[in-house]
Amino acid sequence: MATVMQKIKDIEDEMARTQKNKATAHHLGLLKAKLAKLRRELLAPSSKGGGGAGEGFDVTKSGDARVGLVGFPSVGKSTLLNKLTGTFSEVASYEFTTLTCIPGVIMYRGAKIQLLDLPGIIEGAKDGKGRGRQVISTARTCNCILIVLDAIKPITDKRLIEKELEGFGIRLNKEPPNLTFRKKDKGGINLTSTVANTQLDLDTVKAICSEYRIHNADIHLRYDATADDLIDVIEGSRVYIPCIHVVNKIDQITLEELEILDKLPHYCPVSAHLEWNLDGLLEKIWEYLNLTRIYTKPKGMNPDYNDPVILSSKKRTVEDFCNHIHKDMVKQFKYALVWGSSVKHKPQRVGKEHELEDEDVVQIIKKV
Repeated sequence: MATVMQKIKDIEDEMARTQKNKATAHHLGLLKAKLAKLRRELLAPSSKGGGGAGEGFDVTKSGDARVGLVGFPSVGKSTLLNKLTGTFSEVASYEFTTLTCIPGVIMYRGAKIQLLDLPGIIEGAKDGKGRGRQVISTARTCNCILIVLDAIKPITDKRLIEKELEGFGIRLNKEPPNLTFRKKDKGGINLTSTVANTQLDLDTVKAICSEYRIHNADIHLRYDATADDLIDVIEGSRVYIPCIHVVNKIDQITLEELEILDKLPHYCPVSAHLEWNLDGLLEKIWEYLNLTRIYTKPKGMNPDYNDPVILSSKKRTVEDFCNHIHKDMVKQFKYALVWGSSVKHKPQRVGKEHELEDEDVVQIIKKV
């Protein structure tokens, strides 16, 4: 492990020494590809025996969405979990109070949201320090990440945590790169693009591909992509997660400082101890999770508004709704009646491809 760590450090040092210009773009692209490969080696668990994954980290996913609290020790993650969910996570004024992953559940707008209090991460977590690997690999399974920051030193912490998460293949508040990468049997590397490219040229692309031993591929860019974007697509193990920066302990700073913090994007100020703005935080979590609530209506009865079926924004067709209730339901599906903003008429007959909107009411008609 030490040798991989040393290699990573050497490459990072070389990248820091290299000037960024057109002449060195090719060389930097190569270094970035090597770095990504070494990071992947570091993440893959070694096949030789050894201890288990670490007690308390394999938390079963439950509820409709999973939100992880990530941050340095003693920024108030456990207090936040206690106030939001009523679950007891040990709180003390010294660092590293929480040593395993503690789950809690919030019931909000009919959805069950699982909140995970992860142990504090320290600088160098992506290289395996201080249980950081287990913490960040649990963070990869979340639908939304809350980076909890201390109001007294938020910006420096924010940069460090983002760097740790980026090193683990977690991309925060980003969309997957809009480029197509297809391997083929022969014909070399082809690079086509619909826009002018300022950052990637054919030589850089060939260098990155040869690092991955790919010698024949078609690459089509639909925007001005960087070498990092291409590496992300080739690696394929990246996760794109929405993220909120929760600035805690705002009772310890002045109003002027709060106004400066207010200019940060994806930001929510709270004081967990005094319970300030926790409603605003829940509202923001709901907005970033982007869930769709669908109400069921049994035949001849009123809709059930107390227990909605929760679908993600990417999978919200009538077919997904049926699968969520029971996997055999699609086989007996004839058509559905829908009331709500996704249809023109109330009710309207729709097929299983129809996309539902938030708070639609659905009645399924089965084949007889």
